[in-house]
Amino acid sequence: MLLRFLKDIFGGGSGRTRDEPSALANEHLQRGLANRSAGRLQDAFADFRRATELAPDDPNCLYSLAEAAYRVGQPELALEYCGRLRRVAPQLGAVDGLEAHIRFEGDHYFEVLKRILEAVKPRTYLEIGVEQGNSLRLVTAPTLAIGVDPEPKLSAPLAPNQRVFAETSDAFFASHDVRAELGGLPIDLAFIDGMHHFEFALRDFANVERLSTPQSTILIHDVYPLDRVTAERERLRTFWSGDIWRLIVLLKKVRPELSVHTIATAPTGLAVVRNLDPASRLLLERHDQLVREYLALDYSWLEDDMAGKLNLFPNDWTKIRALLG
Repeated sequence: MLLRFLKDIFGGGSGRTRDEPSALANEHLQRGLANRSAGRLQDAFADFRRATELAPDDPNCLYSLAEAAYRVGQPELALEYCGRLRRVAPQLGAVDGLEAHIRFEGDHYFEVLKRILEAVKPRTYLEIGVEQGNSLRLVTAPTLAIGVDPEPKLSAPLAPNQRVFAETSDAFFASHDVRAELGGLPIDLAFIDGMHHFEFALRDFANVERLSTPQSTILIHDVYPLDRVTAERERLRTFWSGDIWRLIVLLKKVRPELSVHTIATAPTGLAVVRNLDPASRLLLERHDQLVREYLALDYSWLEDDMAGKLNLFPNDWTKIRALLG
């Protein structure tokens, strides 16, 4: 997954976003790309480091060096190079994705979701935020799977056990008998990955919980932001998690009986919420008050202990499996 991501955004290193590096720096850069393609990672790292010494402000050299440092097992050094890259090319969006992958080891969230589906074997699955349908298509029969998205852009046909409702989640919960749509069953597993505004995720969580059981699981994507800019409510860069982190803070405080853990999986964390109470109406009844209260919480509140405040959990499948009951 990471290698495909790097290939897509780097494109072989031939593009230029600023002035051409010196001929010698470019020679080292091209040699490094050849070594990387051949699997000679240490040699590639040395070439990229020399290219960056010769052209310290060239984004291609810095990006290649950061990526190579990560791949030779030096993540802290890779993050340092990412910081330099941000300073010389602040609008280069590719660094966001690279940094997100560097800071979290282990499986990408998509692979974690796939493992969870295979382990839990839910009778029913509800996904909010379908987009191209890639995660929904992970759900195999006999699980009944429903996706909800106001503008789905399915890239391939769905299986007979999968359906998509082209509407907002608020409209879906208001106008459908969800249990009837799921063959009379509750929601066993849900994945919330919709609008990146915390109040929408809050309503989605509350609506899913009331249709679940105490043994059900709710997964929430984009809960561990990369930085302040990508956590803004307005999308300022291609990489964007929004302010879903506020929902984790809220659940920890006002619903302490819930089991809430944020798996440290790239790019922006995946929350696992268990010990649900379908009878609770607190989140729905206090929705407006809670939204006002937590929208007033500034991002800076997270910065001294983001891992602790968002209950960061190791991206270790053995430990994740134990969370699922």
